[in-house]
Amino acid sequence: MLGFIITLIVVGLIAGALARLIVPGRQNISIPMTILLGIIGSFVGGFLANLIFHGRIALDTSGIIGSVIGAIIVLLIYVRVRARGARA
Repeated sequence: MLGFIITLIVVGLIAGALARLIVPGRQNISIPMTILLGIIGSFVGGFLANLIFHGRIALDTSGIIGSVIGAIIVLLIYVRVRARGARA
């Protein structure tokens, strides 16, 4: 269990950092938020992969590529929501 948590944190950091590098613009996000972004992205990527390839709805983690894709989606939503809140 401890190994899974450490792996989740490391993959979350890598996926979150790659997503922040890929998405244009400046995001004021701390390192713990980057890790959380990658972890959430891993679940989003796993959910989308299960939905597309297996035809079932399941919340699983995904590999690094799925994690990065999921983190990009989550980051784009975060940036959009944050920009909308700043205008109001």
